[in-house]
Amino acid sequence: MLLYQPESGYCYNSDSLFLYDFINSLEPKGRVLDVGVGCGIVGLLVARDNSKVSLSGVEKQELFVEYATTNARVNKIEYDLHQSDFLEFEDEQKFNYIISNPPFYTVGAKRSENEMLLNARYNYNLPLASFFKKVSRLLKPSSHFVFCYEASQFGDICEELAKVKMRVVDVRFVHPNINKKASLVLVHARNGSKAMMNVLKPFITMDGDEHSQEAKNIYEKAKTQSIKCQL
Repeated sequence: MLLYQPESGYCYNSDSLFLYDFINSLEPKGRVLDVGVGCGIVGLLVARDNSKVSLSGVEKQELFVEYATTNARVNKIEYDLHQSDFLEFEDEQKFNYIISNPPFYTVGAKRSENEMLLNARYNYNLPLASFFKKVSRLLKPSSHFVFCYEASQFGDICEELAKVKMRVVDVRFVHPNINKKASLVLVHARNGSKAMMNVLKPFITMDGDEHSQEAKNIYEKAKTQSIKCQL
């Protein structure tokens, strides 16, 4: 997949590819909403690989809307993309899946002065409580919410999901290597679910100085080619 990205500012990283693979394992179908699409990578890859997906997206930054629209056209993927703050977005039909690689760095983290990076990285732009409340309103009954987040905030994630009657049904922690703590968590939640949580085996991304075989397989499956440019 060919993906145009801004020359400077936020660019996608491996988190997006690991999330895409996690979503694919659920074999999504129906109406899928990608929240905070950036250049469009997660939603476009999911739609490319799942023919029964009808893809929509919401992104508040005008520049990213332009890149995501271009990437959908170049890769010949139908995309209903909206320029809007997610917390103000409305859709009467609701969705079968909501997916997202949201901003998750805390306010205490070292902050960039770049406005694009501020919007893409820091969770004060999309607080968990407001984020999850809006997701719950836009999902159809017994539907799916799949996202990634900073692993250290998993306790807060479970607490805030419970407040909107959602429950984690699958979770996988991502570790930089076998000797380091998890840096990322992949979460599959459902509204109204009473299922016990399925804790999947850890995903180790590096084996020594090389990517692990599983990480290599994900990169190979995604087949992304990034071009930084000014549209």
